[in-house]
Amino acid sequence: MRKRIKIWFHSNATSGIKEISIHKTVLRLGLFIFFSMIGVAILIGYDYSQLKKTSYNAIAINKIINQQLNEINNQRVQIQSFAGEIKGLKNEIYNLSKFEEKVRLIADINRNDNASGLIGIGGIPNNSFDPDIPLKKNHNNLIREMHRQINQTHLAVEKQALNFDNLIKQLEEKRNFLASTPSIRPIVGGWITSKFGNRKSPFTGKKDFHSGLDISNRSGTKIVATADGRISFAARKKYIGNRIVIDHGHGMNTLYGHLKKIMVKPGQKVKRGDVIGLLGNTGQSTGPHVHYEVQLNGTPVNPLNYILN
Repeated sequence: MRKRIKIWFHSNATSGIKEISIHKTVLRLGLFIFFSMIGVAILIGYDYSQLKKTSYNAIAINKIINQQLNEINNQRVQIQSFAGEIKGLKNEIYNLSKFEEKVRLIADINRNDNASGLIGIGGIPNNSFDPDIPLKKNHNNLIREMHRQINQTHLAVEKQALNFDNLIKQLEEKRNFLASTPSIRPIVGGWITSKFGNRKSPFTGKKDFHSGLDISNRSGTKIVATADGRISFAARKKYIGNRIVIDHGHGMNTLYGHLKKIMVKPGQKVKRGDVIGLLGNTGQSTGPHVHYEVQLNGTPVNPLNYILN
């Protein structure tokens, strides 16, 4: 059996034929190496193409990841900004509560049973606002804390609104009470000729109790209501002459006597400073003056305690 293979070849028509003799084993080995190299080249080419494809995919994925990270960072900044707004809102609620307390102190108004008082709201930790904190560390905790504090803030706003409604009602009652409390002189100018309390009677010379304040001035001087109220009496009396009585509510009344002229009618509403009559000398009197009296629950009290001007 032949173990060698002969190969004849010539390069052109004029050249001679050349013969090459190759051992079969060498030929097989050469062919094996040749085709193996082709296979390896194909594998290398395939792996290279897959590697390039993976590289392109990795670049695209990294781009998407970077975009998502930027979006997450932007969202975190927005969440932290929102958390800061919640913190500012809580400070505003606290300031409103302190303002309410100041108003109550100035107006001398205590809370009633329906007033809720200041509700406590916890604070968001300052390290939650650090933009460089890891996403998985405090981010979720911050969101949960914000939801909790939003609910607390909503409750605090409702309670503070209730407090202000209550305060306004109390201020209104206080305003009505203050408006109905005598606080000015019944006439402008003049001088006090007889004070409230025990005195020597100008008619009998004996000691008696003077239940009001006598203020002298020129006859015809305007007399004004010293507080808001309703006229309960406006007519002539034997000893005090022309007399006006104003019911101010809350158990408070004022009386004006010896008037020259009455300028109001019973049942008429008057405001502090309204002219109700003219100073005179009617009834038992030694000269033009107004007898001004303040009564609390039917008992005369010192009018000087109710004159602020």
